[in-house]
Amino acid sequence: MQRLKVAFIGTHGVGKTTLCFDLASRLKRLDLSVDIVKEVARACPLPINEDTTLEAQAWILHSQIAAELATAAQYEAVVCDRSVLDNYAYLVYRVGRRAEYDALVHEWLGTYTGLFKVPVLQAPTFDGKRAVSPTFQQEIDGVIDDLLEAFDVRVHRLRADDRAGWVDDVLRTMDLPAAPPQIDLFAAKADG
Repeated sequence: MQRLKVAFIGTHGVGKTTLCFDLASRLKRLDLSVDIVKEVARACPLPINEDTTLEAQAWILHSQIAAELATAAQYEAVVCDRSVLDNYAYLVYRVGRRAEYDALVHEWLGTYTGLFKVPVLQAPTFDGKRAVSPTFQQEIDGVIDDLLEAFDVRVHRLRADDRAGWVDDVLRTMDLPAAPPQIDLFAAKADG
């Protein structure tokens, strides 16, 4: 099996982290070695959210790429709690598009075997880091959609009305089984 790298794209507070853990669990049951690239913005030593800077977003974007490289070198399957594109969306929101980052993001988008857009279902809740403004959340979601269109990204959009079926949808889209193959313990012929 070829290496698998799946990323969930979306603004903050839409359930990407929970989805990552759910998918990783299912991939593990398929006997794949799997790890999650967690959201790197939480480790950023510079301002994030509405107060972010070009420097902070550059740190986040490069840290995302480094984390993906390190994880992909060790595991068959990598599940990313964000992609470079949605990290770039926060930079674009704050300072506009940059040619050098456009090129980097566009090139890096080709390294994902599957990109899945998570819809906004509710306003974000505070978790110690996350911005809680519903307006900011919607604005970032709009920038993400604009970038998906600008980069002509092939993305699978998860349906807002089927939250319970998202992991099955991802597995189906990636042509992976929904459940591990079962071993029939009673199929062996009895000697006698």
